Amino acid sequence: MSEGQVRVRIAPSPTGDPHVGTAYIALFNYAFAKSRGGKFILRIEDTDRARSTAASEAAILRALRWVGLNWDEGPDIGGPVGPYRQSERADIYRREVQTLMDKGGAYRCFCTSERLEALRHEQRRQGLFVGYDGLCRGLPREEGERRAAAGESFVVRMAMPRTGETVFVDRLRGAVKFENAQIDDQILLKADGFPTYHLANVVDDHLMEITHVIRAEEWLSSTPKHVVLYQAFGWRAPEWIHMPLLRNADKSKISKRKNPVSLDYYKDAGFLPEALINYLGTMGWSISGDREKFTLAEMVAAFSWDRISLGGPVFDLVKLSAMNALYLRELPDGEIVRRLRDWRLSDEKLASLVPLVRERIQRLDEFLPLTGFFFSGDIDYAPVGKELIPKNRETKDVVEVLSAFSEELDVARDFSVAGLEALARGFAEKSGWSSKELFMLLRLAATGKKATPPLFETLVNLGRELVRRRIRQCVVEVKKLPRS
Repeated sequence: MSEGQVRVRIAPSPTGDPHVGTAYIALFNYAFAKSRGGKFILRIEDTDRARSTAASEAAILRALRWVGLNWDEGPDIGGPVGPYRQSERADIYRREVQTLMDKGGAYRCFCTSERLEALRHEQRRQGLFVGYDGLCRGLPREEGERRAAAGESFVVRMAMPRTGETVFVDRLRGAVKFENAQIDDQILLKADGFPTYHLANVVDDHLMEITHVIRAEEWLSSTPKHVVLYQAFGWRAPEWIHMPLLRNADKSKISKRKNPVSLDYYKDAGFLPEALINYLGTMGWSISGDREKFTLAEMVAAFSWDRISLGGPVFDLVKLSAMNALYLRELPDGEIVRRLRDWRLSDEKLASLVPLVRERIQRLDEFLPLTGFFFSGDIDYAPVGKELIPKNRETKDVVEVLSAFSEELDVARDFSVAGLEALARGFAEKSGWSSKELFMLLRLAATGKKATPPLFETLVNLGRELVRRRIRQCVVEVKKLPRS
């Protein structure tokens, strides 16, 4: 690695769908690194063993490549400072945490979950700062080693200074101060031997020679812990840059209930990747004056942190759609045909739909009316209107059941025909809805039609993101119906 070379990273957790916020932060890491002739690194933070999946990691890699953000080092292509998956670096973390304990920057904690819960309850009752009280911090080292050797369960906590302030400089905010007394002795190594975010983040950034940590502002409150860890290890800290969060129209943090947040949705709904990445580049940053349309290469060439605005950028689907239209209008007809084939009109996609409708059509011209909802993003619920409210049900019942089912879909890992049917039948049973009425409601919500190919085959072909988006949009439309 070159002396003084800029090195940045994006470190998503493979515990769900690829998030538009990940692409947003990745874009600014990429643009800064490339503007300085540096390296952009992808690291997978998969130490949450219960929730991390290989499918989620693959989706993240696929989605980032789709928007054009290719990395120089990563889990799939390797590099000089791998491995690039945290789950493959456990020995490194254990080695470094032992070094930290030897220096007095961390200690073993043997407190049970029952004691910690009782401690938090009492602290809340008294209106005190809720955090670890340091009971094990004064434990003689020899006793801690003896108890650990005897097999007693423990975690390793960092030893935060108990007085004074931790101060660091953020490139966009200047000096930021935190009172040390209000920062917990954070767990660094869990009882299962795996690191928490804080330890793995600092160790990896140091060993991977990251020069600038560019992340969302929600991590500001974690930064003093990281600063103290760098000091305890005796390492030089990177430069800190915390980007403003993407916001909904009401200025709340962007969320799936008010905006599609999965990158897969934008691909499935027919947005062009270059339009999406351009739009993300306008979130809190300007290339010049009121100019909004620019390529990734132009953003790299003009990149400067001085162009960042800290006001929460509003992610507006209408504005994104307008920008997408600009890009579409510039494409030659032949290129639009190619994009359409890549999007929904490929032989593979058409072949997946033919088995669903072949017994329902007598002429080829009937194919399109029967499958039109497979080729659209948002749909119009006006034609089905009050049929969204089943007999003997009220508006609020439909809102509640659709909202609850969308939450179930958020965490469902099996989006197969069998998996969805099992999920829906189990949900119907516990929600007090018959399978018949729930399935019809899901059909209407996902397609806007009463008659479709088999429900679960239809949902699988639509894809998780369009189904979730449509169900949430259906909830919005149902709320507009007259109260029943």
